[in-house]
Amino acid sequence: MCLGVPGKIEEISGNDDPVFVTGKVNFGGVLREVSLAGIKDAHVGDWVIVHAGFALNKLNEEEASEVFEYLRQISEFGRAELEDSDDT
Repeated sequence: MCLGVPGKIEEISGNDDPVFVTGKVNFGGVLREVSLAGIKDAHVGDWVIVHAGFALNKLNEEEASEVFEYLRQISEFGRAELEDSDDT
């Protein structure tokens, strides 16, 4: 299974050659260097979906919040499953 995670672009570098455009993307306080080569009009402040170090597409803040809520629910479900297995 593949998982694309939303992050917010904090900084963009390498603008001279679009193939090598990268950015620092914030994933809930964790900054990672990400390739932005697949996003034609990436700007600081944009939200993007990232998989394996590559930004795949842009999304709005509401969509990003929705994904974070789904991830929180998945985490809670996993935690509950672990607690249930500890009880047996």
